[in-house]
Amino acid sequence: MVMEAGADKSPFARRQSYTEIMGLEEEIAEIEQEIQETPYNKSTEAHIGRLKSKLAEKKEELTKQQSSSGGGPGYAVEKHGDATVALVGFPSVGKSTLLNAMTNADSETGAYEFTTLDVFPGMLKFRGANIQLLDVPGLIEGAAGGRGDGQEVLSVVRTADLVVFLLSVFEIDQYDRLHEELYRNGIRIDQEPPRISIRPKAKDGISINSSVDLELDEGTITSIIREHGHANADVTIGETVDIDRLIDGIRDNRVYIPSLVAVNKADLIDRNYLPTVNEQLREHDIDPDEAIFISAEKEKGLDSLREAIWEELGLIRIYMDKPGRGVDYEEPLILFEGDTVEEACSKLGGSFDERFRFARVSGPSAKHDEQQVGPGHELADEDVLRIVTSK
Repeated sequence: MVMEAGADKSPFARRQSYTEIMGLEEEIAEIEQEIQETPYNKSTEAHIGRLKSKLAEKKEELTKQQSSSGGGPGYAVEKHGDATVALVGFPSVGKSTLLNAMTNADSETGAYEFTTLDVFPGMLKFRGANIQLLDVPGLIEGAAGGRGDGQEVLSVVRTADLVVFLLSVFEIDQYDRLHEELYRNGIRIDQEPPRISIRPKAKDGISINSSVDLELDEGTITSIIREHGHANADVTIGETVDIDRLIDGIRDNRVYIPSLVAVNKADLIDRNYLPTVNEQLREHDIDPDEAIFISAEKEKGLDSLREAIWEELGLIRIYMDKPGRGVDYEEPLILFEGDTVEEACSKLGGSFDERFRFARVSGPSAKHDEQQVGPGHELADEDVLRIVTSK
């Protein structure tokens, strides 16, 4: 289900919001220019750190202003199925065609800057899982800064479990531009959250504890943390971080999403041109062996793409042993790698959580068939699970 968001505002309120947005955009541009013009060295490190901290706050404030300005529709996509995948690409790269080929959707296409006129969800059925694919409006440069419906588009991407970068085989350089748009909106691709914890305290200033050698000066770290409103805190850092990664660890509005790359229109290139494409992929730190070459229009390579989506999502199938009916191999319970019996009970719903006594597991995660386990037992793909409840 796709819904428009944003309430109507009076002309005065809209003008006021527009003025505030323009002011913030000017401030952001000035800070970015100062960062660019300031040479980076140990003597300027703390200053650049404070500038980047201020920049992060101004960008967040701009996002909030844009989302509440009422100047255009927003997108709120209700999540369905076992996982959600966002197809990300520039206009006319073939996202709508791919969505239609892989799911039951009927995505509208046309020769516009935003080829897709709304967010179209489709359901990919694979290995018993229902995977929601979202064909979001084609990203354009400057989306994170509010061009087109960029902020609304990026807000949809933030809710996904996986991003699929769809590139044209003739325009591999689109990848860096797409990656930058997502980064500017607080979306971190193929990263883990920084191992940084901040515990506020009543007094004694900023205390920094680290289990690794720090590249940043402690004075720089302290000034950045103070810039984010912490006057007294115990800070623990568990990895070597640069300024950007430190700021990510301080702020709680970053999302961390895995990705894969699909190269569309592969049927249109000559075999002799393939080494050139592979070299272009390497230039953008994409392993050609990991990229999925497809033709959405000819429906070639889509089985490989489905397999890759499954693997990147980390989905597992759990076959439920149902009392009196045996094992259901037709409609498995779909969970994520690392999920436990407790997560299985939660997804099953009903009163399984409250009435749970123990479970019996056979399969890859069990030491032996019919192993009796508790709620914390970690399940594996193709386990057979029977839940025993109290009456």
